[in-house]
Amino acid sequence: MRIRRGTPEDVPRALEIWRSAVDATHRFLTPEDRREIDVIVAEQFLPNADLWLATDDADWPMGFMTMDRSAIDALFVDAAVHGQGYGTMLVEHARSLHPNLTVDANEQAANAVAFYLSRGFRVLGRSESDGEGRPYPLIHLALAAS
Repeated sequence: MRIRRGTPEDVPRALEIWRSAVDATHRFLTPEDRREIDVIVAEQFLPNADLWLATDDADWPMGFMTMDRSAIDALFVDAAVHGQGYGTMLVEHARSLHPNLTVDANEQAANAVAFYLSRGFRVLGRSESDGEGRPYPLIHLALAAS
């Protein structure tokens, strides 16, 4: 496993990873919201994102992360390899770039909140809706430098 920068050629695989992870962990999304978000991720977000990839030994992307300064903007791992260390590797890489990290996790994706808490993040607060005003509460977390 290793971390590397993504390239435009990695965007289709990142979208596959996103879809796999969301389908496995975001069952709370309405079908309409899931379709709408998919279009945004496919057409606007990923093609313009500064991707960090967690790859296997053959350099095949298994997870990705995007950051906005010290905030983890997105972190998704292919559902087929959940629990195998790719997400932890991405968090550790983010920590090496910015020791004081923040992240928002969907409250209804209990695996995401538990993932960050088990890696030393602490809860700062909660919002009733996501960044686009949808009724999906967010948990705001932070990791202070150790």
